[in-house]
Amino acid sequence: MTILQEALEPANGIEHLSAAEATDNADIAKLLHGTALCRGQRAIMGESQVQRQTVLVYARQMPDFACLDQCLSRLSHPAVRDLAWTLLAPPLLRQTPFEQRHPLSASDWSHTPALLENWLLQQDLQPAALLNWLSTARSQRLGMYYERLWQFALQQAPGIELLGANLAIRQDGRTLGELDVVLRDAQGVHHLELAIKLYLGPGAADGRAHAHWQGAGHADNLARKLQHLGQQQLPLSSTPQALQVLAGFTAQAVQASVWMSGYLFYPWPSGCHAPSGMHPQAAHGQWLELQDWPAFRAANQQLVWQPVPADCRLAPVSDSVPQPSTDDWLQHLPASPKPVLLAGLEQSSEGRWLERQRVMLLRRDWSAGN
Repeated sequence: MTILQEALEPANGIEHLSAAEATDNADIAKLLHGTALCRGQRAIMGESQVQRQTVLVYARQMPDFACLDQCLSRLSHPAVRDLAWTLLAPPLLRQTPFEQRHPLSASDWSHTPALLENWLLQQDLQPAALLNWLSTARSQRLGMYYERLWQFALQQAPGIELLGANLAIRQDGRTLGELDVVLRDAQGVHHLELAIKLYLGPGAADGRAHAHWQGAGHADNLARKLQHLGQQQLPLSSTPQALQVLAGFTAQAVQASVWMSGYLFYPWPSGCHAPSGMHPQAAHGQWLELQDWPAFRAANQQLVWQPVPADCRLAPVSDSVPQPSTDDWLQHLPASPKPVLLAGLEQSSEGRWLERQRVMLLRRDWSAGN
């Protein structure tokens, strides 16, 4: 059984959690609903579907794209590589307190992955349509870039009808929020919230606690994101205001779920525990502060280091010729630089430079803000 197949198994996930995970999950349940339900407790009348899901839900709705492991290596255009990474990357968490559903889970691409591979190869040969679609984004933020990649694919995925994207829900002229994606497939109509997150693990605290995995700006953390998804984003599609908007697209009941990918960065050199419920194949790297760069560089001399190019935002870097070395570039950093993503490259037998390690370089004493 592959790891992805194992993730599809509808096992009683909470039965297999460690004590630390169960404690953390109870905390999530309290955040979502004010109190934690006991295992097996029936829903209370009047609770929404999202509110009832206090126990962990395995990421069951995941296609088995294991046969496409080598697909990324066959793609060369940076935007198409990001597109492939978006569609094929596993979620950050295997277990969440609400339904997690891959947007392609009921598509023909899911049933016949070779169709998806052929489509990606065609995009690599002719990327103009993708580039034009990305150029019309209203923002260059990573989250919007990720959503646009998904929208481009869902518009063309056989077996899926994209009903709407970024649907604004308003009340009395005030925007309550947006529905990222509404689609129809063989399993019904779905409201999907899409998220791409980069979280940094704690240098000293227990990494199993979601609250200790922070964004680089200290304003966000994994626990807070899960709370926002459960309390605000997922229930939005069941509000009267959203139902009125959705009635213009479908008369079917709408099922709400999440798909959240990203990178987990572990502190160097101390490391830390993975967050509870982490998917075993979640993308990961390391983080360190600027004063630790010389020691890290000395410990990784076999790699050529460079800033991740602006057009390689998600997928591992693959270059025929490396960019200027990081050491030259670092000399021009300001005293308090913004976080910078670095790629450690190694030359393959075919002569291409491939990313083997990803690092987030932070300002001096960043951890003092924790």
